Amino acid sequence: MTIAEAPPRLAAAADMSARWYPGAPYSLSRTLGPLLRGNSDPSFFVQGDVIWNALTTAAGPATLRLAPAGGEAGGPLVDIQAWGPGAAAAVAAAPRLLGADDDWQGFDEPSFHATLPRMVREARRRSMAIRLPASGRMVDQLVPIILEQKVTVIEARRAYRYLVHRYGTQAPPAGTSTPGGLVVAPTAEQWLQVPSWEWHKAGVGPQRSATVMRALRSAAALERLATLPAALAAEKMQVIPGIGVWTAAEVVQRTHGCPDSISVGDYHLAAYVGAALTGRRTDDAGMLRLLEPWRGHRQRVVRMIQATGFRKPTFGPRMTIQDHRGH
Repeated sequence: MTIAEAPPRLAAAADMSARWYPGAPYSLSRTLGPLLRGNSDPSFFVQGDVIWNALTTAAGPATLRLAPAGGEAGGPLVDIQAWGPGAAAAVAAAPRLLGADDDWQGFDEPSFHATLPRMVREARRRSMAIRLPASGRMVDQLVPIILEQKVTVIEARRAYRYLVHRYGTQAPPAGTSTPGGLVVAPTAEQWLQVPSWEWHKAGVGPQRSATVMRALRSAAALERLATLPAALAAEKMQVIPGIGVWTAAEVVQRTHGCPDSISVGDYHLAAYVGAALTGRRTDDAGMLRLLEPWRGHRQRVVRMIQATGFRKPTFGPRMTIQDHRGH
């Protein structure tokens, strides 16, 4: 896996450009999919196979454009372009974002791989082009995940869209090709300025909004967690009241590309994993027992199963979508 300067044509079109060579089969959309908060995430714009992302770096905001292309001898590559004050920082961080640090080696050792059940073997076959992305951006991942605590995904994403459009900033222009409506999510300082009535208007209850505020009051310390090993970062995150095992796992899966952190406490996950691996629903304890043979890669196995398109049978009550905005 290598990164190189972009050809002059690409370099002339952006403030900073580069090319990344995965060195193996690679899917940009399937790799970055977990970072998007739905199809209407204001910080992303998907244009066919091209993905745009508006983000904040230590040097300022940036608009990032990622496009797959055929490489030398037919090998894959990703063209990376960025605009804005944070363009250089965004390009430098792009390989980790694209999954450059994701290591399948331990999982694919012959002695280990030979013991895989049929479902997991099929999942691995369908996951050859997927990497686990590592954004390194704690605030950008933590806030929307807190908003997803104990509510439906539809509710949480609706709230996130409203708040990002209201308190985010316009993405740095990328010439005439800038996607309309692309927004840089609020910085920690901007999130802290959201008044209580706006959280209420967005449908975010006081418990979740208070958790966001507590987490972001020490934004510098929070961002330093991105430099720690995933397990340690998750442990330190849980010191903040309102952040538990589920939230911490969901964050480090995306900020660190952690292959092992399991979202214990998820409303659907345990039943999903149980149905996929045994044909029967199970609880969190049962899920952890089923995934134990792949310790070190347990989240990777979950992601692989999801890549097969497996759907568990739907039985029992659904969570009710609540709307607090008019009350």
